[in-house]
Amino acid sequence: MSRFFALFVVFVASLVVLTPARAEVRVLTSIQPLQLIAAAVQDGVGTPEVLLPPGASPHHYALRPSDVRRVAQVDLLYWIGPDMEGFLPRVLSSRSQPSVAVQTIPGLQLRHFGEDSHSHDAHDEHGADEHDHDHRPGSLDAHLWLSSHNARVIAAKMASDLSAADPANAARYQSNLKAFDQRLDALDQRLKTRMQGIAGKPFFVFHEAFDYFETTYGLKHSGVFSVAAEVQPGAQHVAAMRQRLQAVGKTCVFSEPPLRPRLAETLTAGLPVTLAELDALGGTLPVTARGYEQLLENLGNSLAGCLEKR
Repeated sequence: MSRFFALFVVFVASLVVLTPARAEVRVLTSIQPLQLIAAAVQDGVGTPEVLLPPGASPHHYALRPSDVRRVAQVDLLYWIGPDMEGFLPRVLSSRSQPSVAVQTIPGLQLRHFGEDSHSHDAHDEHGADEHDHDHRPGSLDAHLWLSSHNARVIAAKMASDLSAADPANAARYQSNLKAFDQRLDALDQRLKTRMQGIAGKPFFVFHEAFDYFETTYGLKHSGVFSVAAEVQPGAQHVAAMRQRLQAVGKTCVFSEPPLRPRLAETLTAGLPVTLAELDALGGTLPVTARGYEQLLENLGNSLAGCLEKR
């Protein structure tokens, strides 16, 4: 009997070894900010992938054959939506697994261009911005990840989806979500306190991408130089924008990496203006559970670091 029992134990053990473990749920996001939110939810369970390489524009990225294969193969895919990644809908139509356009998640606080009193009289007469996408009044401002409220909503959706796809780790996903919420509570307080010191100070941006962040933390840009990278405005328009900067005096003008607009030096030459950068995509950040918080913290540090000296 004991020998039979021993053989039975060996047989059961062999079944355990031969039975493959549940493969990690493969999560793919279109851009790094969504990857950072997913990393907070998946912490300790898996690592999300990202589609766009650092420095690539989400507005007109050209998919490679390897990208198309990844899109087809992953278990869960998250993108902002057609207002941001116009290159994705055609490819996503052939996916059999879930794809989530996060701009459609209930509970988001969405903004639309032209809906507030931000000053836009520094706009380029060509009506295009560096990314040449739709900033017409009334169109959706798709830079929605720069609101910590929206990040919480997106994270909650991801935790729900992952829990359904991977029930064995559902408790961990929900625990990670709670920790993410708590860390964002603390971050919101830190940023609001620091931004109070620069509220009301004028600053300019080249690309209207930061309204969600500004609204959350009590800031407001004074103008947008939405200049198409391929089109240099005429001398008359450059002079008008320089007059605006002269009238303001000491200020900061923020562009976005990796490229500084060619117009920046011409606009600010000889003026008490500091050129600085705001990275809305967090392209250089490591993918960790705290990466999204670092993205917002870096924006706050860049803004305050320049404006506190003005």
